[in-house]
Amino acid sequence: MQFVSDPPITVKIRKMNERVRWRHSLIAERSIDQTRMVVDDGKDDSPDFSFLVVGDSGSGRHGSQNPQRQIAEQMAAQRDSCRFVLHTGDVIYLVGSKEYYSENFIKPYREFLAGGEHPDRITYDKMVFNLPFLPVLGNHDYYDLPLLYGLVAFAAMPIRRLLQSRLDLDVGLHGSEQGKAYAKAFLDYLQGVNDWELGNHLDQHYTAKTETGRCLRYEPGRFTRLPNRYYTFRYGGIDFFALDSNTFNGPPPLPATKEGDAYRQLLEKRRDELERQKVEIAATSSRLNRNVPDEAEHLDDLRTKLEQIEELTIDINKQLAADATTVTDFEQLDWLKQKLIESWNTEEVRGRVIYFHHPPYVTEATKWQQAQTLTVRRHLRWVLDGVSVVVGDQTQGRPLVDLILNGHAHCLEYLRSDDTGHADSNLNWIVCGGSGYSLRRQREEGPDLMETFWESEGKDILKVAKSQLFIGRNGQGSKKRRPYSFLRIDVKEGCPPKFIVRPFISERFQRQWTAHESDSFEI
Repeated sequence: MQFVSDPPITVKIRKMNERVRWRHSLIAERSIDQTRMVVDDGKDDSPDFSFLVVGDSGSGRHGSQNPQRQIAEQMAAQRDSCRFVLHTGDVIYLVGSKEYYSENFIKPYREFLAGGEHPDRITYDKMVFNLPFLPVLGNHDYYDLPLLYGLVAFAAMPIRRLLQSRLDLDVGLHGSEQGKAYAKAFLDYLQGVNDWELGNHLDQHYTAKTETGRCLRYEPGRFTRLPNRYYTFRYGGIDFFALDSNTFNGPPPLPATKEGDAYRQLLEKRRDELERQKVEIAATSSRLNRNVPDEAEHLDDLRTKLEQIEELTIDINKQLAADATTVTDFEQLDWLKQKLIESWNTEEVRGRVIYFHHPPYVTEATKWQQAQTLTVRRHLRWVLDGVSVVVGDQTQGRPLVDLILNGHAHCLEYLRSDDTGHADSNLNWIVCGGSGYSLRRQREEGPDLMETFWESEGKDILKVAKSQLFIGRNGQGSKKRRPYSFLRIDVKEGCPPKFIVRPFISERFQRQWTAHESDSFEI
Protein backbone atom coordinates (compact mmCIF):
# COMPACT_ATOMS: atom_id res chain seq x y z
CA MET A 1 0.00 0.00 0.00
CA GLN A 2 1.37 3.41 -0.99
CA PHE A 3 1.98 5.56 2.06
CA VAL A 4 1.54 8.91 0.29
CA SER A 5 -0.33 9.98 -2.82
CA ASP A 6 0.65 12.41 -5.57
CA PRO A 7 -2.22 14.32 -7.24
CA PRO A 8 -2.54 14.13 -11.04
CA ILE A 9 -0.84 16.91 -12.99
CA THR A 10 -4.19 18.23 -14.21
CA VAL A 11 -5.34 18.63 -10.60
CA LYS A 12 -2.13 20.42 -9.59
CA ILE A 13 -2.48 22.93 -12.43
CA ARG A 14 -6.20 23.52 -11.90
CA LYS A 15 -6.00 23.91 -8.14
CA MET A 16 -3.06 26.31 -8.27
CA ASN A 17 -4.73 28.39 -10.98
CA GLU A 18 -7.82 28.70 -8.78
CA ARG A 19 -5.72 29.80 -5.80
CA VAL A 20 -4.13 32.72 -7.66
CA ARG A 21 -7.29 33.45 -9.71
CA TRP A 22 -5.33 32.89 -12.87
CA ARG A 23 -6.31 35.42 -15.55
CA HIS A 24 -9.27 36.76 -13.60
CA SER A 25 -11.05 39.61 -15.40
CA LEU A 26 -9.88 42.22 -12.84
CA ILE A 27 -6.30 41.02 -13.34
CA ALA A 28 -6.60 41.19 -17.12
CA GLU A 29 -8.14 44.68 -16.98
CA ARG A 30 -5.08 45.95 -15.12
CA SER A 31 -2.62 44.27 -17.54
CA ILE A 32 -1.04 42.37 -14.64
CA ASP A 33 1.61 39.76 -15.42
CA GLN A 34 0.96 37.01 -12.85
CA THR A 35 4.26 35.28 -13.54
CA ARG A 36 6.52 38.20 -12.67
CA MET A 37 7.49 40.12 -9.56
CA VAL A 38 9.89 42.81 -8.44
CA VAL A 39 11.94 42.38 -5.25
CA ASP A 40 11.60 45.87 -3.81
CA ASP A 41 14.52 46.10 -1.39
CA GLY A 42 16.12 49.23 -2.87
CA LYS A 43 19.21 47.26 -3.92
CA ASP A 44 18.06 45.26 -6.94
CA ASP A 45 20.11 47.31 -9.42
CA SER A 46 23.46 46.47 -7.78
CA PRO A 47 25.55 44.16 -10.03
CA ASP A 48 27.49 42.74 -7.06
CA PHE A 49 25.26 40.74 -4.72
CA SER A 50 24.98 37.43 -2.91
CA PHE A 51 22.15 34.98 -2.28
CA LEU A 52 21.62 31.72 -0.39
CA VAL A 53 20.34 28.39 -1.73
CA VAL A 54 18.73 25.67 0.38
CA GLY A 55 16.56 22.69 -0.48
CA ASP A 56 14.83 19.52 0.74
CA SER A 57 14.97 20.91 4.22
CA GLY A 58 11.55 20.50 5.77
CA SER A 59 12.26 17.98 8.50
CA GLY A 60 11.29 18.08 12.12
CA ARG A 61 13.28 16.64 14.99
CA HIS A 62 15.67 13.75 14.46
CA GLY A 63 15.54 12.56 18.03
CA SER A 64 17.46 15.15 20.03
CA GLN A 65 19.03 16.87 17.00
CA ASN A 66 17.65 18.83 14.06
CA PRO A 67 19.81 19.02 10.92
CA GLN A 68 17.64 21.75 9.42
CA ARG A 69 18.19 23.99 12.44
CA GLN A 70 21.95 23.42 12.23
CA ILE A 71 21.85 24.63 8.63
CA ALA A 72 19.54 27.55 9.44
CA GLU A 73 21.90 28.81 12.12
CA GLN A 74 24.76 28.91 9.61
CA MET A 75 22.49 30.63 7.10
CA ALA A 76 21.52 33.24 9.68
CA ALA A 77 25.19 34.21 10.01
CA GLN A 78 25.18 35.00 6.26
CA ARG A 79 21.83 36.76 6.22
CA ASP A 80 22.94 40.39 6.55
CA SER A 81 25.32 40.15 3.58
CA CYS A 82 22.87 38.33 1.27
CA ARG A 83 19.86 39.68 -0.62
CA PHE A 84 17.53 36.67 -0.74
CA VAL A 85 17.14 32.92 -0.25
CA LEU A 86 16.21 30.49 -3.03
CA HIS A 87 14.58 27.25 -1.87
CA THR A 88 14.66 24.36 -4.36
CA GLY A 89 11.55 22.64 -2.96
CA ASP A 90 10.27 20.13 -0.40
CA VAL A 91 9.65 22.79 2.20
CA ILE A 92 7.61 20.44 4.42
CA TYR A 93 7.97 16.68 4.85
CA LEU A 94 6.42 14.18 4.60
CA VAL A 95 3.14 15.34 3.03
CA GLY A 96 3.33 19.15 3.01
CA SER A 97 0.80 19.43 5.83
CA LYS A 98 -0.10 22.79 7.37
CA GLU A 99 0.18 21.29 10.86
CA TYR A 100 3.93 20.80 10.37
CA TYR A 101 4.84 24.32 9.23
CA SER A 102 5.48 25.51 12.79
CA GLU A 103 8.01 22.78 13.67
CA ASN A 104 9.40 22.09 10.20
CA PHE A 105 9.70 25.63 8.83
CA ILE A 106 8.82 28.56 11.08
CA LYS A 107 10.93 27.58 14.09
CA PRO A 108 14.02 26.49 12.13
CA TYR A 109 14.03 29.65 9.95
CA ARG A 110 12.85 32.08 12.61
CA GLU A 111 15.71 34.54 12.00
CA PHE A 112 14.34 35.11 8.49
CA LEU A 113 10.81 35.92 9.66
CA ALA A 114 9.36 39.16 10.99
CA GLY A 115 8.47 38.45 14.61
CA GLY A 116 10.70 35.38 14.56
CA GLU A 117 11.77 35.99 18.15
CA HIS A 118 8.35 34.55 19.01
CA PRO A 119 7.91 31.76 16.43
CA ASP A 120 4.97 30.21 18.28
CA ARG A 121 2.92 33.31 17.46
CA ILE A 122 3.42 33.00 13.70
CA THR A 123 0.89 31.00 11.70
CA TYR A 124 1.88 29.31 8.46
CA ASP A 125 -0.47 31.45 6.33
CA LYS A 126 0.63 34.79 7.83
CA MET A 127 4.39 34.61 7.41
CA VAL A 128 6.27 37.79 6.49
CA PHE A 129 9.97 37.51 5.67
CA ASN A 130 12.56 40.10 6.63
CA LEU A 131 14.83 38.65 3.92
CA PRO A 132 13.14 37.50 0.69
CA PHE A 133 12.53 33.75 0.86
CA LEU A 134 11.73 32.51 -2.65
CA PRO A 135 10.80 28.81 -2.92
CA VAL A 136 9.53 26.50 -5.62
CA LEU A 137 7.24 23.54 -5.07
CA GLY A 138 8.75 20.14 -4.34
CA ASN A 139 6.92 16.86 -4.75
CA HIS A 140 6.37 16.55 -0.98
CA ASP A 141 4.70 19.97 -0.96
CA TYR A 142 2.00 18.44 -3.19
CA TYR A 143 1.68 15.07 -1.45
CA ASP A 144 -1.39 13.88 0.41
CA LEU A 145 -2.32 10.88 2.48
CA PRO A 146 -4.23 8.23 0.54
CA LEU A 147 -7.99 8.32 1.02
CA LEU A 148 -7.88 4.87 2.60
CA TYR A 149 -5.36 6.08 5.17
CA GLY A 150 -8.03 7.90 7.15
CA LEU A 151 -10.38 4.94 6.99
CA VAL A 152 -8.19 1.91 7.56
CA ALA A 153 -4.95 3.29 8.99
CA PHE A 154 -5.10 0.99 11.97
CA ALA A 155 -6.04 -2.09 9.98
CA ALA A 156 -3.96 -1.81 6.81
CA MET A 157 -0.52 -3.30 6.31
CA PRO A 158 2.12 -1.95 6.22
CA ILE A 159 0.52 1.33 7.40
CA ARG A 160 -0.45 -0.10 10.80
CA ARG A 161 3.07 -1.30 11.51
CA LEU A 162 4.53 2.01 10.40
CA LEU A 163 2.28 3.88 12.79
CA GLN A 164 3.27 1.55 15.61
CA SER A 165 6.97 1.92 14.85
CA ARG A 166 9.38 4.40 16.45
CA LEU A 167 9.96 6.29 13.20
CA ASP A 168 9.43 10.07 13.18
CA LEU A 169 7.48 10.22 9.93
CA ASP A 170 6.29 13.85 10.24
CA VAL A 171 2.80 12.71 9.25
CA GLY A 172 -0.27 13.96 11.08
CA LEU A 173 -3.91 13.89 10.15
CA HIS A 174 -3.64 15.96 6.98
CA GLY A 175 -1.76 16.07 3.73
CA SER A 176 -0.96 19.15 1.69
CA GLU A 177 -4.52 19.26 0.27
CA GLN A 178 -3.06 19.14 -3.23
CA GLY A 179 -0.57 21.90 -2.50
CA LYS A 180 -3.00 24.17 -0.67
CA ALA A 181 -0.81 24.53 2.44
CA TYR A 182 2.16 25.70 0.33
CA ALA A 183 -0.08 28.10 -1.59
CA LYS A 184 -1.42 29.68 1.61
CA ALA A 185 2.08 29.87 3.07
CA PHE A 186 3.92 31.44 0.13
CA LEU A 187 1.63 32.52 -2.73
CA ASP A 188 -0.59 35.56 -2.92
CA TYR A 189 -3.66 33.48 -2.15
CA LEU A 190 -6.22 35.49 -4.10
CA GLN A 191 -8.83 32.76 -3.71
CA GLY A 192 -9.07 33.97 -0.10
CA VAL A 193 -9.75 37.58 -1.13
CA ASN A 194 -13.41 38.60 -1.45
CA ASP A 195 -14.53 39.66 -4.92
CA TRP A 196 -15.32 43.18 -3.76
CA GLU A 197 -11.83 43.49 -2.17
CA LEU A 198 -9.87 42.02 -5.06
CA GLY A 199 -9.51 45.25 -7.04
CA ASN A 200 -8.17 47.14 -4.02
CA HIS A 201 -5.77 44.30 -3.23
CA LEU A 202 -4.40 44.33 -6.77
CA ASP A 203 -4.01 48.11 -6.74
CA GLN A 204 -2.14 47.93 -3.45
CA HIS A 205 0.30 45.10 -4.15
CA TYR A 206 0.60 44.84 -7.95
CA THR A 207 2.11 48.26 -8.55
CA ALA A 208 5.53 47.44 -10.03
CA LYS A 209 5.76 48.44 -13.69
CA THR A 210 7.77 46.40 -16.18
CA GLU A 211 7.88 45.98 -19.97
CA THR A 212 5.32 43.15 -19.61
CA GLY A 213 2.85 45.24 -17.60
CA ARG A 214 2.17 45.62 -13.92
CA CYS A 215 3.32 42.91 -11.52
CA LEU A 216 3.53 42.01 -7.86
CA ARG A 217 5.83 44.05 -5.64
CA TYR A 218 7.63 41.83 -3.10
CA GLU A 219 8.40 44.01 -0.09
CA PRO A 220 10.60 42.46 2.64
CA GLY A 221 9.17 42.97 6.11
CA ARG A 222 5.79 44.06 4.71
CA PHE A 223 4.34 41.97 1.89
CA THR A 224 6.25 38.82 0.97
CA ARG A 225 4.03 36.80 -1.31
CA LEU A 226 4.82 35.12 -4.62
CA PRO A 227 2.58 35.71 -7.65
CA ASN A 228 2.31 32.14 -8.91
CA ARG A 229 3.66 28.58 -8.67
CA TYR A 230 6.18 29.57 -11.39
CA TYR A 231 7.53 33.08 -11.75
CA THR A 232 10.44 35.29 -12.77
CA PHE A 233 12.24 38.28 -11.30
CA ARG A 234 15.26 40.38 -12.25
CA TYR A 235 17.95 41.28 -9.76
CA GLY A 236 21.31 42.94 -10.44
CA GLY A 237 20.91 42.38 -14.17
CA ILE A 238 20.28 38.63 -13.68
CA ASP A 239 16.98 37.08 -14.73
CA PHE A 240 15.84 34.36 -12.32
CA PHE A 241 13.24 31.81 -13.46
CA ALA A 242 11.45 29.69 -10.83
CA LEU A 243 9.59 26.64 -12.18
CA ASP A 244 7.13 24.04 -10.94
CA SER A 245 8.67 20.83 -12.28
CA ASN A 246 5.92 18.73 -10.68
CA THR A 247 3.74 19.43 -13.71
CA PHE A 248 6.16 18.37 -16.45
CA ASN A 249 7.69 15.24 -14.89
CA GLY A 250 5.09 12.68 -16.01
CA PRO A 251 6.87 9.84 -17.87
CA PRO A 252 5.66 8.71 -21.32
CA PRO A 253 3.61 5.50 -21.69
CA LEU A 254 5.45 2.21 -21.82
CA PRO A 255 5.65 0.93 -25.41
CA ALA A 256 3.09 -1.67 -26.48
CA THR A 257 5.82 -4.15 -27.45
CA LYS A 258 7.37 -7.30 -26.02
CA GLU A 259 10.13 -5.15 -24.56
CA GLY A 260 7.54 -2.82 -23.02
CA ASP A 261 5.61 -5.75 -21.50
CA ALA A 262 8.81 -7.22 -20.07
CA TYR A 263 9.74 -3.88 -18.55
CA ARG A 264 6.26 -3.54 -17.04
CA GLN A 265 6.65 -6.93 -15.37
CA LEU A 266 10.06 -5.87 -14.07
CA LEU A 267 8.56 -2.70 -12.57
CA GLU A 268 5.75 -4.64 -10.90
CA LYS A 269 8.23 -7.11 -9.43
CA ARG A 270 10.38 -4.28 -8.17
CA ARG A 271 7.34 -2.62 -6.56
CA ASP A 272 6.44 -5.83 -4.73
CA GLU A 273 9.98 -6.04 -3.38
CA LEU A 274 9.80 -2.44 -2.14
CA GLU A 275 6.55 -3.20 -0.30
CA ARG A 276 8.25 -6.16 1.38
CA GLN A 277 11.09 -3.87 2.49
CA LYS A 278 8.56 -1.46 4.02
CA VAL A 279 7.24 -4.21 6.26
CA GLU A 280 10.77 -5.16 7.31
CA ILE A 281 11.60 -1.55 8.19
CA ALA A 282 8.45 -1.24 10.29
CA ALA A 283 9.23 -4.45 12.14
CA THR A 284 12.85 -3.46 12.80
CA SER A 285 12.00 0.07 13.95
CA SER A 286 9.44 -1.20 16.46
CA ARG A 287 12.27 -2.88 18.39
CA LEU A 288 14.45 0.23 18.65
CA ASN A 289 14.48 2.87 21.39
CA ARG A 290 14.93 6.50 20.32
CA ASN A 291 16.26 7.34 23.78
CA VAL A 292 19.35 5.21 23.12
CA PRO A 293 21.76 7.28 20.95
CA ASP A 294 22.97 4.47 18.66
CA GLU A 295 19.43 3.20 18.17
CA ALA A 296 18.17 6.73 17.53
CA GLU A 297 20.61 7.12 14.64
CA HIS A 298 19.57 3.69 13.34
CA LEU A 299 15.96 4.92 13.38
CA ASP A 300 16.98 7.96 11.35
CA ASP A 301 18.64 5.66 8.82
CA LEU A 302 15.48 3.55 8.62
CA ARG A 303 13.34 6.65 8.10
CA THR A 304 15.66 7.70 5.30
CA LYS A 305 15.35 4.26 3.73
CA LEU A 306 11.57 4.34 4.03
CA GLU A 307 11.37 7.72 2.30
CA GLN A 308 13.65 6.42 -0.48
CA ILE A 309 11.38 3.42 -0.96
CA GLU A 310 8.30 5.62 -1.14
CA GLU A 311 9.93 7.85 -3.78
CA LEU A 312 10.90 4.81 -5.85
CA THR A 313 7.40 3.36 -5.51
CA ILE A 314 5.80 6.59 -6.68
CA ASP A 315 8.14 6.74 -9.68
CA ILE A 316 7.26 3.14 -10.59
CA ASN A 317 3.54 3.83 -10.23
CA LYS A 318 3.85 6.87 -12.48
CA GLN A 319 5.44 4.71 -15.17
CA LEU A 320 2.85 1.96 -14.85
CA ALA A 321 -0.06 4.43 -14.97
CA ALA A 322 1.24 6.51 -17.88
CA ASP A 323 -0.90 6.39 -20.99
CA ALA A 324 -1.93 8.60 -23.89
CA THR A 325 -3.82 10.88 -21.49
CA THR A 326 -0.71 11.71 -19.42
CA VAL A 327 -0.49 15.50 -19.25
CA THR A 328 2.55 17.73 -19.64
CA ASP A 329 2.39 21.37 -18.59
CA PHE A 330 3.36 22.79 -21.97
CA GLU A 331 1.86 26.16 -21.04
CA GLN A 332 4.58 26.60 -18.40
CA LEU A 333 7.32 25.22 -20.68
CA ASP A 334 6.31 27.54 -23.50
CA TRP A 335 6.25 30.43 -21.00
CA LEU A 336 9.84 29.62 -20.05
CA LYS A 337 10.88 29.46 -23.69
CA GLN A 338 9.33 32.85 -24.49
CA LYS A 339 10.73 34.47 -21.34
CA LEU A 340 14.24 33.23 -22.11
CA ILE A 341 13.97 34.61 -25.63
CA GLU A 342 12.79 37.96 -24.24
CA SER A 343 15.65 37.88 -21.74
CA TRP A 344 18.22 37.47 -24.52
CA ASN A 345 16.62 40.41 -26.34
CA THR A 346 16.79 42.70 -23.29
CA GLU A 347 20.00 44.72 -23.25
CA GLU A 348 20.15 45.22 -19.48
CA VAL A 349 20.13 41.48 -18.76
CA ARG A 350 23.61 40.02 -18.32
CA GLY A 351 22.84 36.53 -17.03
CA ARG A 352 20.21 33.91 -16.39
CA VAL A 353 19.51 31.44 -13.55
CA ILE A 354 16.78 28.77 -13.54
CA TYR A 355 15.73 26.90 -10.40
CA PHE A 356 13.22 24.10 -9.89
CA HIS A 357 12.89 20.88 -7.92
CA HIS A 358 13.58 17.78 -10.07
CA PRO A 359 17.19 17.66 -11.38
CA PRO A 360 17.70 16.69 -15.04
CA TYR A 361 21.27 15.63 -14.25
CA VAL A 362 22.33 13.98 -10.97
CA THR A 363 24.41 11.03 -9.75
CA GLU A 364 22.67 10.53 -6.39
CA ALA A 365 21.95 6.81 -6.05
CA THR A 366 18.13 6.90 -6.02
CA LYS A 367 17.43 9.67 -8.54
CA TRP A 368 19.83 9.42 -11.46
CA GLN A 369 17.81 6.93 -13.54
CA GLN A 370 14.26 7.67 -12.36
CA ALA A 371 11.74 8.16 -15.14
CA GLN A 372 10.94 11.61 -13.73
CA THR A 373 14.60 12.64 -14.01
CA LEU A 374 14.80 11.64 -17.66
CA THR A 375 11.43 13.21 -18.47
CA VAL A 376 12.38 16.58 -16.97
CA ARG A 377 15.68 16.43 -18.87
CA ARG A 378 13.81 15.81 -22.13
CA HIS A 379 11.36 18.64 -21.57
CA LEU A 380 14.03 21.15 -20.59
CA ARG A 381 15.95 20.22 -23.72
CA TRP A 382 12.82 20.94 -25.77
CA VAL A 383 12.66 24.43 -24.24
CA LEU A 384 16.34 25.23 -24.69
CA ASP A 385 16.43 23.86 -28.23
CA GLY A 386 13.53 26.16 -29.10
CA VAL A 387 15.27 29.15 -27.53
CA SER A 388 18.50 28.36 -29.39
CA VAL A 389 16.74 28.35 -32.76
CA VAL A 390 15.38 31.86 -32.18
CA VAL A 391 18.34 33.43 -30.38
CA GLY A 392 20.96 31.98 -32.71
CA ASP A 393 24.27 33.86 -32.79
CA GLN A 394 23.17 36.39 -30.17
CA THR A 395 24.78 34.20 -27.51
CA GLN A 396 28.26 34.65 -29.06
CA GLY A 397 29.30 31.31 -27.67
CA ARG A 398 27.82 31.83 -24.21
CA PRO A 399 25.53 29.20 -22.68
CA LEU A 400 21.81 29.97 -22.91
CA VAL A 401 21.59 29.76 -19.10
CA ASP A 402 24.45 30.51 -16.72
CA LEU A 403 23.32 28.30 -13.86
CA ILE A 404 20.56 25.77 -13.15
CA LEU A 405 19.70 24.94 -9.52
CA ASN A 406 17.70 21.92 -8.36
CA GLY A 407 16.79 19.89 -5.28
CA HIS A 408 15.00 16.52 -4.91
CA ALA A 409 18.25 14.53 -4.70
CA HIS A 410 19.37 14.67 -1.08
CA CYS A 411 22.93 15.82 -1.58
CA LEU A 412 25.02 18.73 -2.78
CA GLU A 413 26.32 18.15 -6.29
CA TYR A 414 27.91 20.20 -9.05
CA LEU A 415 27.78 18.78 -12.58
CA ARG A 416 28.77 19.92 -16.04
CA SER A 417 26.91 18.64 -19.07
CA ASP A 418 28.93 17.55 -22.10
CA ASP A 419 27.92 17.79 -25.75
CA THR A 420 24.45 16.26 -25.58
CA GLY A 421 23.49 17.12 -29.12
CA HIS A 422 21.04 19.66 -27.67
CA ALA A 423 21.05 23.19 -26.31
CA ASP A 424 21.60 21.89 -22.77
CA SER A 425 25.22 21.14 -23.69
CA ASN A 426 28.07 22.53 -21.59
CA LEU A 427 25.85 23.97 -18.85
CA ASN A 428 26.42 24.25 -15.10
CA TRP A 429 24.02 22.29 -12.87
CA ILE A 430 23.97 22.39 -9.08
CA VAL A 431 21.80 20.14 -6.93
CA CYS A 432 21.21 21.64 -3.49
CA GLY A 433 18.96 19.12 -1.77
CA GLY A 434 20.79 18.13 1.37
CA SER A 435 19.63 20.84 3.76
CA GLY A 436 17.84 18.92 6.46
CA TYR A 437 15.59 15.96 5.76
CA SER A 438 17.89 13.06 4.98
CA LEU A 439 21.03 12.41 2.98
CA ARG A 440 21.78 9.98 0.18
CA ARG A 441 24.92 8.44 -1.27
CA GLN A 442 26.40 8.80 -4.72
CA ARG A 443 25.67 5.93 -7.05
CA GLU A 444 28.22 3.15 -7.30
CA GLU A 445 28.55 3.66 -11.07
CA GLY A 446 30.60 6.82 -10.52
CA PRO A 447 30.51 10.44 -11.73
CA ASP A 448 29.98 9.96 -15.48
CA LEU A 449 26.38 10.03 -16.69
CA MET A 450 25.67 8.04 -19.84
CA GLU A 451 22.56 8.25 -22.01
CA THR A 452 21.18 6.04 -24.76
CA PHE A 453 20.30 7.78 -28.02
CA TRP A 454 18.29 5.88 -30.60
CA GLU A 455 19.19 6.47 -34.23
CA SER A 456 17.91 4.88 -37.42
CA GLU A 457 20.96 2.58 -37.41
CA GLY A 458 20.41 1.54 -33.79
CA LYS A 459 21.34 2.89 -30.39
CA ASP A 460 24.34 4.90 -29.30
CA ILE A 461 25.47 5.37 -25.70
CA LEU A 462 27.15 8.71 -24.97
CA LYS A 463 28.47 10.49 -21.90
CA VAL A 464 26.20 13.49 -21.34
CA ALA A 465 27.43 14.89 -18.01
CA LYS A 466 30.08 14.51 -15.34
CA SER A 467 29.85 15.16 -11.61
CA GLN A 468 32.49 17.63 -10.46
CA LEU A 469 31.61 17.59 -6.76
CA PHE A 470 29.39 15.37 -4.61
CA ILE A 471 28.70 15.89 -0.91
CA GLY A 472 26.33 13.35 0.62
CA ARG A 473 26.09 10.50 3.06
CA ASN A 474 29.26 8.43 3.17
CA GLY A 475 31.04 5.86 5.31
CA GLN A 476 29.63 2.90 7.19
CA GLY A 477 28.86 2.06 10.81
CA SER A 478 30.74 4.23 13.28
CA LYS A 479 32.48 5.95 10.34
CA LYS A 480 29.22 7.14 8.79
CA ARG A 481 29.15 10.87 8.00
CA ARG A 482 26.10 13.03 7.33
CA PRO A 483 27.23 16.35 5.78
CA TYR A 484 24.12 18.56 5.43
CA SER A 485 24.62 21.62 3.24
CA PHE A 486 23.50 24.93 1.78
CA LEU A 487 25.08 27.40 -0.64
CA ARG A 488 26.06 31.02 -0.68
CA ILE A 489 26.50 32.30 -4.24
CA ASP A 490 28.33 35.58 -4.82
CA VAL A 491 27.45 37.24 -8.15
CA LYS A 492 30.13 39.53 -9.54
CA GLU A 493 29.87 42.54 -11.81
CA GLY A 494 30.42 42.06 -15.52
CA CYS A 495 28.90 40.47 -18.60
CA PRO A 496 28.91 37.54 -18.58
CA PRO A 497 28.65 37.48 -14.80
CA LYS A 498 30.90 35.43 -12.57
CA PHE A 499 29.37 33.22 -9.87
CA ILE A 500 31.43 32.24 -6.82
CA VAL A 501 29.77 29.19 -5.25
CA ARG A 502 30.51 28.72 -1.53
CA PRO A 503 29.23 25.48 0.08
CA PHE A 504 28.55 25.47 3.82
CA ILE A 505 28.44 22.18 5.70
CA SER A 506 26.93 21.06 9.01
CA GLU A 507 28.17 17.52 9.52
CA ARG A 508 26.86 14.90 11.90
CA PHE A 509 29.59 12.41 12.83
CA GLN A 510 29.71 10.11 15.83
CA ARG A 511 26.79 11.98 17.43
CA GLN A 512 28.59 15.33 17.22
CA TRP A 513 28.03 18.39 14.99
CA THR A 514 30.75 20.35 13.23
CA ALA A 515 30.20 23.34 10.94
CA HIS A 516 32.53 24.63 8.26
CA GLU A 517 32.73 26.29 4.86
CA SER A 518 33.93 24.01 2.07
CA ASP A 519 36.16 25.03 -0.82
CA SER A 520 34.49 27.50 -3.15
CA PHE A 521 34.44 27.19 -6.94
CA GLU A 522 33.81 29.60 -9.78
CA ILE A 523 31.27 29.42 -12.58
